[in-house]
Amino acid sequence: MSRPERSDLAAAGRIVVKLGTAVVTHDGFELALGRLYAVVEELGRLHHEGRSVMLVSSGAVGMGTRALGLRERPGSLGLRQACAAVGQGHLMALYTQALAQLGLVAAQVLLTQEDLADRDRALCLRTTLLRLLELRTLPVLNENDSVSVRELVEHRRIEGEDPPESAFGDNDGLSARVAVALDADLLVLMTNVDGLYTANPAHDPSATRIPESTGVPARLDTLARGTSRGGTGGMASKLEAARLATEAGCPVLILDGTCPGALSRALHGEDLGTVLWPTSPRRARRQHIATGAHRGALVMNEGAIAALTERKASLLPIGVVGVEGEFDRGDVVELRDGSGRVHGRGIVNYHADACRALVGRHSSEIDRILGWRGYDALVTRDNLVLGEV
Repeated sequence: MSRPERSDLAAAGRIVVKLGTAVVTHDGFELALGRLYAVVEELGRLHHEGRSVMLVSSGAVGMGTRALGLRERPGSLGLRQACAAVGQGHLMALYTQALAQLGLVAAQVLLTQEDLADRDRALCLRTTLLRLLELRTLPVLNENDSVSVRELVEHRRIEGEDPPESAFGDNDGLSARVAVALDADLLVLMTNVDGLYTANPAHDPSATRIPESTGVPARLDTLARGTSRGGTGGMASKLEAARLATEAGCPVLILDGTCPGALSRALHGEDLGTVLWPTSPRRARRQHIATGAHRGALVMNEGAIAALTERKASLLPIGVVGVEGEFDRGDVVELRDGSGRVHGRGIVNYHADACRALVGRHSSEIDRILGWRGYDALVTRDNLVLGEV
């Protein structure tokens, strides 16, 4: 396998872009409106090029602080949550208006740690986001700070206090988990520095920017201490997010979001920021589907096999002639033909009994048969791995 090059970034079709507080605001308080609109215009151009773009944005607490007339960023958890509740609406209104001027529709998605930790909820989230991308919207994601305390208390860990439970950490980890869950081609972490350095450039004038690396260099962990002004993250949380993404097969670009046009220029091969290439050539999700434990099988007819292999379709109930084993929604099942030959694997959207009830039926009948309807397909295309088992 040849070493990837910066020009390969131009082929990224599904991109998750995370904007840090240092990009969205001035010093975590005043909204950087001109800068924000410039970034939104870049995202709009990427969208109109046919790419699927998702935005993970910080800044809700800062905007809420300003809207409530507070003179400084609140220190208490309750007040920070209140500011987040106020600021999130203002932040989303800004993105909705800005994207509408570009002919785009924004879609708000608020998440908590549990949404990606729980299998069923993570599957629902993946389906929702994929459908939003199919509808050509631009999803805007953020951790739901008004009900989740994890990100809001993360700054205590960075400042040296006892660490809280696992948190997304200023949306860096959230963006990485979304990128992995959606099989993104690229994760972009936009901050107020122009990449990773061999040392802290504020203290070492000989420090040089690292243009690219395979994975996250271990030596950088001790250098990435401290938090960004007004935010709860910092370079440490970005490295942790980058490590999660690259180990799952998703490249990461750490970029200066305060530099006009930086994203478009980097995607066209210009040497900006730091590119962290994947340490694993195969995405962790696809590897899990292809090689992880399975709990049953769906037996397909010839029409379904042709639809999956030739038209890259999802597996609909009408294409299934049998169900083997017992499994729950979200489990991995084998996809077989009538002779027992395995054609692939996939994450199933219904439990075994529901699948049996739907064998050979049209998707339009799901409501009547089950009394509810979650998906039209038993296994959706993005949850399939064919010919790799």
